[in-house]
Amino acid sequence: MDKTKIAVVGLGGIAQLVHLPVLSKLGNVEITAVAEINKNRLKTVGEKFGITKLYHDYKEILTNENVDAVIIATPTNTHSEIAVECLKAKKHILIEKPIAINLAEAKEINEAARKNKKQVMIGMNLRYRPDAMLMKSLVSSGELGEIFYIRCGWLRKQSSDQKWFLNKNQSGGGVIIDLGILILDLACWIMNDKKMKSVSVQKFNHNTKDVEDSAVGMVRFDNDQIISFEVSWGLHSEWDKFHLAAFGTEGTAHLNPLRAYKRLGTNLIDYTLANATNPTNLFKKSYENELKHFIGMVRENNPGTSSGDDAVNLMKLLEAIYKSAKLKKEVAL
Repeated sequence: MDKTKIAVVGLGGIAQLVHLPVLSKLGNVEITAVAEINKNRLKTVGEKFGITKLYHDYKEILTNENVDAVIIATPTNTHSEIAVECLKAKKHILIEKPIAINLAEAKEINEAARKNKKQVMIGMNLRYRPDAMLMKSLVSSGELGEIFYIRCGWLRKQSSDQKWFLNKNQSGGGVIIDLGILILDLACWIMNDKKMKSVSVQKFNHNTKDVEDSAVGMVRFDNDQIISFEVSWGLHSEWDKFHLAAFGTEGTAHLNPLRAYKRLGTNLIDYTLANATNPTNLFKKSYENELKHFIGMVRENNPGTSSGDDAVNLMKLLEAIYKSAKLKKEVAL
């Protein structure tokens, strides 16, 4: 079969460490062109990965190159413009999270995808961790009963040192839109995307000025299910990883590492795998699975997981979270 022709727009850390290395190893993919406004970075990355079609303006790729899909890995405030232009040019797109800087832009992208009959996928890589997919299957099978409470969080260093990352007008926010959006997307996915009722959030900016560096909150659902979460770039901790526990009426599952138990009378059935996978390998595998899923989606032109619709719902939650933090009270969804 013909190779899927991919262009990458934005050559920052995620493109250099994840997208380009993974794509270059896939036998059914050709990295046709890349675009980057930083000329030195464009030249250096192009040489490193043997890419000859180098552009300063992504629009030149759409005009000059025959590509099937575009990966958008630029600052958040540029996502909407680039995404809509790519969709108008009849290209499928993968957008690194978040989909856009606000809900209105997310809806605009989703509408452009529908109008042009192309697929939009958002880079929610936690869904593609092998242990997360196993937990999802376990919950969906009903083995743990009805999930009524998910407790989750992510404490780690700031994800990027680039200036735009701490500028609210360019990033859309701080740790909530960086780590919170990922862990909440995973929790809602594990919860099977039940209807959300309200949110209550407190955020802090002890080490940052324009955006928050820590946040704690709770999401309520119509059927009394609850997700509690904590995210931070600055809280001191003995670990640097995310955690998630799903509590069901008949059992419990934990992530990172995956552990799962079902109550049977006074006994416990242990679903835990004998050999736990190294966290670094899980992180790497999540991106490999995500990009393979995207390529499959492009080749078949079928909707995939972490879709534009999912992203719009997540942006609704995100706007309510920031509103709750600003008003310091619970906000209805």
